[in-house]
Amino acid sequence: MAMSAELLEILVCPKCKGELRLTEAGDGLDCEACKLRYRVEDDIPVMLIDEATAL
Repeated sequence: MAMSAELLEILVCPKCKGELRLTEAGDGLDCEACKLRYRVEDDIPVMLIDEATAL
């Protein structure tokens, strides 16, 4: 089961409140403004700034 389009529309970066984009593999959400990637585990985004990885 993939993340729903409705969920992707309302999710924002917790650091800058900017737009997030789903990675092609569907395993993360990228914030271009902050250059951070938030991982997605079992279709659940982990939106913790401390656990984000640099792009």
